Amino acid sequence: MKNKFPHFFSAVFIAGIIYWSFYVLMPQKIEEAPSFKEFSTKRALVHVKKISQKPHYIGSKNHEVVAEYIITELKKMGLSPEIQEGFVLTDWGNLTKPKNIIARIKGTSKGKALLLLSHYDSAPHSSSRGASDDASGVATVLEGVRAFLQAKTAHKNDIIIVFSDAEELGLNGAALFVTKHSWTKEVGLAINFEARGSSGPGFMLMEVNQGNAAMVKGFANANPAFAVSNSLMYSIYKMLPNDTDLTVFRKQGKIQGFNFAFIDNHFNYHTAQDNYQNLNQNTLAHQGSYLMPMLQYFSNSDLSHLNSTEDEVYFNTPFGFVSYPFSWVFPMWIAALVLFLIIVFIGIGKRSIEIKAIGKGFVVLFIALISVGLTAFLGWKILLKTYPNYEDIQQGFTYNGHDYIFAFVLLSLSICFMVYGKFSTEKTVIGHFVAPIFLWILVNLAISLWLPGAGFLLIPVFSSLLLLLFSIMFERTSWIVQVILALPVLILLVPFIKLLPIGLGLQVLFVSGLLCVIAFGLLLSVFGNFTYKYIWALFLFLASVGFFVDAHFQSEYKARKAKPNSLIYVLNKDTNRAYWLTYDINLDSWTKRYLTEQPAKAIGWEHYPLFSKHNSAFTFSQKADVKKINGPTIQFLKDSMGGNRRFIKIKISPNRAVNRYDVFADESMSIAHFKANNVSCIGQKEAVYERTNRKILSYYVVENLPLELEFDMNAAVVFNMDLLESSFDLLTNPAFKMRPRASWMMPMPFVLNDAVSILQKIDPLKK
Repeated sequence: MKNKFPHFFSAVFIAGIIYWSFYVLMPQKIEEAPSFKEFSTKRALVHVKKISQKPHYIGSKNHEVVAEYIITELKKMGLSPEIQEGFVLTDWGNLTKPKNIIARIKGTSKGKALLLLSHYDSAPHSSSRGASDDASGVATVLEGVRAFLQAKTAHKNDIIIVFSDAEELGLNGAALFVTKHSWTKEVGLAINFEARGSSGPGFMLMEVNQGNAAMVKGFANANPAFAVSNSLMYSIYKMLPNDTDLTVFRKQGKIQGFNFAFIDNHFNYHTAQDNYQNLNQNTLAHQGSYLMPMLQYFSNSDLSHLNSTEDEVYFNTPFGFVSYPFSWVFPMWIAALVLFLIIVFIGIGKRSIEIKAIGKGFVVLFIALISVGLTAFLGWKILLKTYPNYEDIQQGFTYNGHDYIFAFVLLSLSICFMVYGKFSTEKTVIGHFVAPIFLWILVNLAISLWLPGAGFLLIPVFSSLLLLLFSIMFERTSWIVQVILALPVLILLVPFIKLLPIGLGLQVLFVSGLLCVIAFGLLLSVFGNFTYKYIWALFLFLASVGFFVDAHFQSEYKARKAKPNSLIYVLNKDTNRAYWLTYDINLDSWTKRYLTEQPAKAIGWEHYPLFSKHNSAFTFSQKADVKKINGPTIQFLKDSMGGNRRFIKIKISPNRAVNRYDVFADESMSIAHFKANNVSCIGQKEAVYERTNRKILSYYVVENLPLELEFDMNAAVVFNMDLLESSFDLLTNPAFKMRPRASWMMPMPFVLNDAVSILQKIDPLKK
């Protein structure tokens, strides 16, 4: 069976479909809105530029500047913004005093309110300007609300606007609103705008407590122009070390919500490179294209009936948003299996398929899977050894990460053509086509039983079965039929080949490789009939080499693609010794200046487990000169006995401008009825304060306010607590003469960095 349509043009057409399916995911042009009544990306960008001029983490001077800017913009719209502030201790173990900015637009009815949400603080420690995370979200809401009010859009529901604070520390601002504000009980739906990178399409992620059916229906009715989402994404999202403000609304407030977030160029996330220049403007336009239809639809919908007991599979295509009930998934799988057996039976009956060829097809498929899987898995391991600097980027996605995705995908396809070129002939292609279809049917059995949200991945099975049927029924098949039937594989399965390493990191490139083999196998009636498979294999291999070469030339650090590094100074007040500490795996010229060429391993510092999103620990240490730095004043306001319990209240007051306190206690100290600055941990139900290690809490200081701890413990247990007081001013502190970083360096994100710290015992015997 030989296709008359030239294989080259067939391949180009398939490549074009894949490109088109990605291209139509988001707006590709930024045009000025013709009316002030419409959302304008350019006007939103003005907000982003204003907000992201400087780092604005909670407790910083510019944090207040950003807050005032937002308040002013809300007042310009005729709104009356309010400030909600107060101490909050979240289950992340972080305490601070967030300042939420809140406004309300009255509707014409008394139904449930619609809440628009975004946070305005930037990440601490790393000089992040927070352009993407989350000035983009704030700007989207500000510009969307402005256009909505300018158009005088009629709406039944009240619209509550919350610009939350301290999201980066532990969702503190959201927790404050949900647990303390009276408006929470009136909210029927929350819509949150977030970012985990600086480009790419915005993905819709639902946060639901039970079923999603009503939410799916509402999203479909809102009908945003560029809907990018599927019911597998939330499962992938939950694999990541991330939560958003919306998580608090769902867990603590039992409020359903939509997250809209973009994740590409993850290497900029929480870094000094999260600036105005690196935010993709089309990405911001995509966020705006979500907000306006969602705002218009849900501001006039009944928000009291969004809870469901049923779940639905949902996914986007270039042709529209599709959904159907979970209850369809297993029957669809049964139908696929029955159809598979019927078609194979017909093929054997017509002698188009040989049983021997079917068996050999499984062998060929597993050779391809093993070859590609091992090549991608070991290939990435080898690259990490060859380029050890890749481990400096904790996000797991390097600056040349897209090159590696293309390189490994092309290499995987090259191996597929090589393997099938060696073992598959024109006569055996149909028989070999059976194996990948059956394997994918088995995978979908597991999906239908344990992960029904991914049930849409069964649809490519049906299209491949039809391809198999056409191959059996006709000696020659139309290339048009082949391309049409290839669409489900290309649109539903292939995007995950790129999405998974972007979302989960390059360590899952081998999964992308395996998906390449599956996709190749499901289209074997197309690729299997290519007459020059070895030439295609060589062509794809050379293209892969080209991307590897380009990745090599892009592997060095430079300005705007900087090396993250870390350094803190710790003065131990009890021993009067000082140390330089770093989280770096690979030291550079800047860190070596302080840690020397041969620093010691950071042994013993694991005794002070500071929070790190990626579980980073100190790597190297070096002795440093002792500086005269004023330590805090520690007072025991209460230390009394009652039965077998010891009741303690401690006040820690800073004697310099500080930003953070970390408190540790021996794990033998079972602390009960714990309060910090007179608040308990949200969600704390038991008397005993829950913790996983020696860390008690991290307090991010606002207005240099002291820290008060109150708790009781077993009187028979030895009191053993430590305090680490930190200021984020290492580079500007007059006690140090620090050289600035080179242009190709930046502060490492996710860890305590550029800090001057004082370590000391919290000792009740010291006065």
